[in-house]
Amino acid sequence: MTAGAAEEAHRILDANSYMVLATADPTGRPWASPVWFARRGLAEFVWVSRRGTRHSRNIAERAEVGIVVFDSTVPAGDGTAVYLDAVAHEVPGAELTAALATFADRSRAQGLRIWQESDVTGAAEFRLYRARTVAAFVLDDHDGRTPLEL
Repeated sequence: MTAGAAEEAHRILDANSYMVLATADPTGRPWASPVWFARRGLAEFVWVSRRGTRHSRNIAERAEVGIVVFDSTVPAGDGTAVYLDAVAHEVPGAELTAALATFADRSRAQGLRIWQESDVTGAAEFRLYRARTVAAFVLDDHDGRTPLEL
């Protein structure tokens, strides 16, 4: 990994609000969903989703996910992206405060509402999810994936 690759990865992640979350059901049938995210470095990504969405149900059954963050506004051939292999789960109660703080920091920075624990617990339809990164890559100039240090 080069320092330039790490800088490029953080630039991409900072410049984009949505990640494409790829999940699969227990039989392996794939599903991809764009979700608004917040992050702690390259190690942890959090988002809010309804419990009943297909990707949330898939995560409950099969925790391994793929994530891509890219800028789709650039001309063809100029694109770059961050790719992640991760394991995702609903954030457990004991870890909710810290994960919500990460989510709130990005929400506040973008002028969005700040989610409270009551918005993602109990009878609320939403839950806070977290993906912990297993491996991270940035797309290089030759369409190859450069590994990133977590």
